[in-house]
Amino acid sequence: MLKTSERLLQLLSLLQVRPFWVGRDLAERFAVSTRTIRADIERLRELGYPIESTPGVAGGYRLGAGAALPPLLLDDDEAVAVAVGLSTAADGSIADLEEASVRALAKLHQVLPSHLRHRIRTLQSTVVPVPFHGSAVDAEVLLTLASACRDAVQLRFDYRSHSDAESRRLVEPYRLALRAGRWYLLAFDLDRDGWRTFRVDRITPRMPTGRRFTPRELPSEGVADHVDRGVASAPWEYRARIVILAPASVVEERMPRAAGAVTPVDDATCVLETGSDDPAALLRYLSMLDLDFSVADTPALAAEARRLSERFARAAASAP
Repeated sequence: MLKTSERLLQLLSLLQVRPFWVGRDLAERFAVSTRTIRADIERLRELGYPIESTPGVAGGYRLGAGAALPPLLLDDDEAVAVAVGLSTAADGSIADLEEASVRALAKLHQVLPSHLRHRIRTLQSTVVPVPFHGSAVDAEVLLTLASACRDAVQLRFDYRSHSDAESRRLVEPYRLALRAGRWYLLAFDLDRDGWRTFRVDRITPRMPTGRRFTPRELPSEGVADHVDRGVASAPWEYRARIVILAPASVVEERMPRAAGAVTPVDDATCVLETGSDDPAALLRYLSMLDLDFSVADTPALAAEARRLSERFARAAASAP
């Protein structure tokens, strides 16, 4: 039988990983009586853990949210993950959390065993952080969006576009994504009847939030690829959808991921969604891929292709 202190630690760990435990199941797990489990629960409550209980034959225990924050019980991998996460949060991408992240990381280091401190120092000494230079996200805004995603509640907010145009949006929020140091919200825009990706630092939530909604099926290509596609074209004044006569794997090898989103059509064709401030610059970039492509669905790019082809034809005609 485990000592009382060991049993308390394991009991606390179990309560942290499952929402509800039946009392008799805990008793069988530790080979003790339900009376002993009740006594252990009382000891944990005295230590500051807000454990809720449900009476009856099928009654049990759950770890509730308390006014005070008691110590957390973490295994080795969880402790390393928390330390790395705090180091990442200290990059300044979330406003007012940089100093708090550093303080929390310092406290964690004080209680870590030596072998874990060594693992974390190894990571920190070999990974070079890239400072965040964009607009920091307000922590309260991020929490508001996260809560709306979790609770499936419609969200109303004011949005400032890349060109500083202001608009009012009503959306169904689904996921938050961190990409290249910036936070994005994937949501279904009810007024525009389609999926949209919004930069969180340009969002000003309007309270109260809207009514609850029934979640839709997420975009078929997956959240990450959909956000990548939206982010790739969002900063540009001119957007284009180009059919490239080559496998998607070949195109992805020849262009950086941030340049656009590539979607396979079949084994020999794919679609590139990208953008530029100038159609001519985009066309020159496409020519560097050294692949055949079609601009039938992009009139501005087709016109620029004709203009350049005429220039190249004149150049070829003047050659001896």
